[in-house]
Amino acid sequence: MGAPVSRLEELAGPAGKWLGLSAAPAGHTAVVVADRFDRITWRDTYEQSAGLRELAEELAGRHESAADLLADAFLAAYKTGPRLREPAQMDPSRLVNHQVITSLTESWEFAELHRETAGDPYAAAMAVLAQAGTLRRLLDRSRDAQERGRQAKQARQAALDAATAVGEALRQAADEAGEDGTVPSAAAEAVRGAVDAAETAEAAARQAAGDAAQATAAAAAGIRASARGAAAKAASAARREAALMRTWGVGPGELERLPFDQRARLAERLRTGRLAQWAELIGRFRQLARGERARRVENATGELVGVTLGDDLSRVIPSELAHLGLPELRAVFAARFAAGELMLYDTRGEESSGRGAVIACVDTSHSMYEAGPGGVTREAWAKACALALLDQARHAKRDFVGILFSSADRLKVFRFPADRRAGIVQALDFAETFLGGGTSYQTPLSAAGQLLREEFDDAARARGDIVLITDDECGVTDEWLRGWEETKRLLGFRVFGVAVGAPDAAGAGSVLETLCDDLRSVEDLTDVHAAAGLFRAI
Repeated sequence: MGAPVSRLEELAGPAGKWLGLSAAPAGHTAVVVADRFDRITWRDTYEQSAGLRELAEELAGRHESAADLLADAFLAAYKTGPRLREPAQMDPSRLVNHQVITSLTESWEFAELHRETAGDPYAAAMAVLAQAGTLRRLLDRSRDAQERGRQAKQARQAALDAATAVGEALRQAADEAGEDGTVPSAAAEAVRGAVDAAETAEAAARQAAGDAAQATAAAAAGIRASARGAAAKAASAARREAALMRTWGVGPGELERLPFDQRARLAERLRTGRLAQWAELIGRFRQLARGERARRVENATGELVGVTLGDDLSRVIPSELAHLGLPELRAVFAARFAAGELMLYDTRGEESSGRGAVIACVDTSHSMYEAGPGGVTREAWAKACALALLDQARHAKRDFVGILFSSADRLKVFRFPADRRAGIVQALDFAETFLGGGTSYQTPLSAAGQLLREEFDDAARARGDIVLITDDECGVTDEWLRGWEETKRLLGFRVFGVAVGAPDAAGAGSVLETLCDDLRSVEDLTDVHAAAGLFRAI
């Protein structure tokens, strides 16, 4: 008895369900949905960040999904509204990645982090690096789930290959079918065998997918806890860096203009530089200066204490102004104005601000290393005060000059013109430079006077302000002092003195008292309010 005759349409029925599967798209390896520009941003950032490249190289040898996980962690932090794919859309070998990124983005800690990183490639990269330890541990601890996912991927591929084989067997049968639709037995058996193999492969793929999902679910609790901790750590690091940048006067706009490597070097310098530990002190000084600016009323008349004579029309008393209403007395008013004999309200209050440059002469002799209460060094207090004076000058559109001095032959000048942006690198150079040696007043004050003279000659600006911050007393020659007084009279500048941690230097009859129009002594170096009057006057 011959073999039963098979017809093509009978074979096509069981085989039909596999034909579409052979063309099924592969699962996604990226959890975060990203467009071409997002991927370009990631690639550019990866190429610029040595830290990211080193981390990727370290993890790649142990975890095939590591590179995709780093990209997802970056994009989740960088994209303004990150959207995640559904688990069913993922390549089974990336289910652990999906769980990690899902746990990360669903935590409130991530919301805190995202406020600092959204739209900022550098901050997003730093967030990934801050989470590196946790990501490394999560990958190591989830090896079983990753292996199950890898097996599920292989089983899925085997099922797709089996489905493709069904299609190929059916096409071969169609080629061999007769005009009446009958198929040779060998071809028919090949189709049936391919269908059986596809069913077996599909069952194995379902089992492997279930095992992978179960293994991932088993690891989910640990992943969630670790992801939350990593997000909190990254958010804290991002906030600290942002606060550090603000403390040093670096705005978001300036940061965005910096290339990645320059910004990374700047952040490292701010974290580890000589005055990094005094960032909080610098921030308090700058906040104090802002507060004093807000309270100060420019051109205020102060407290009324009586009547005097002069030519300030803003303080003329009403009876004098009444003369202007009488034609026969207007000439008298004009004559008295020209002679400076108008009756004016006499006031007492803060002296008006200067118009010329603000010059901070900061002592950097060896004794400035000495620490006072709270461990704050004299240098730290002086430099923090000088940086706040830089802010004060910028706000008033005045030039600022920082003069670091010690012995008579040691001087370094940093210029910050009002018409140019005060670069953070130059400000850091000023803050971190220390000369050592002894103390000489004449050298820095002569340099400051010369700078104000040049400003007067070039721009006709007078009434500059010099702030001398020191912890020592030294003598000046009579000849130098006479020349100094003449320069001061000619240019109309003021000299403010601050003795830090050295009350004797500001005592009665001291050289500082002779040189300064306004002198104060600061013994508690944790107290920034001792400089409040300085910021009100300048």
